[in-house]
Amino acid sequence: MRKTIFVLSTLILSVFILTSAGNPTAKFREYGSETKGIVNDNIADTLTWKLLGRIDYKKKPSKEYPEGVMYPIINSTLKAKNKKEIVMTGFIIPIDNKTYALSKNVFASCFFCGQAGPETIMGIQFKDPSTRLKTDQYVTLKGTFRYNDSDVNDWIYHIENAIIVDGD
Repeated sequence: MRKTIFVLSTLILSVFILTSAGNPTAKFREYGSETKGIVNDNIADTLTWKLLGRIDYKKKPSKEYPEGVMYPIINSTLKAKNKKEIVMTGFIIPIDNKTYALSKNVFASCFFCGQAGPETIMGIQFKDPSTRLKTDQYVTLKGTFRYNDSDVNDWIYHIENAIIVDGD
């Protein structure tokens, strides 16, 4: 009886170890972490909405808004990622017929509806300008991260040369 239990537990443990090893070149799927991930065999930083949400604002006067406007103060972690390749997931929000944004929330709860702040949305510039997506489509994008801390009429965060790596 003990021998049978030993053989069965060894067999179960072996199967677990073999299946846990997995394929080290598989697509990265842990989108919620702030670690490095493998997507299409290229290493890219994975951003999270939590990290993008770590932002402060400072009221400053501007030419267009003499009474002052809130300018974002970008944290040092995001500054280090500027102009670097990143991976980001979120919901597609159409801005017009050709322009999209990536949002932490679905359209009904997005920044425009007053349910969140401007740090919960990223402007998207696709590598292929003919890319067409649906409202609230959940996607993972890979592209170049850029932040904006000076133009109050533009998004705070951008993903440029974006390609869809999951969710199309």
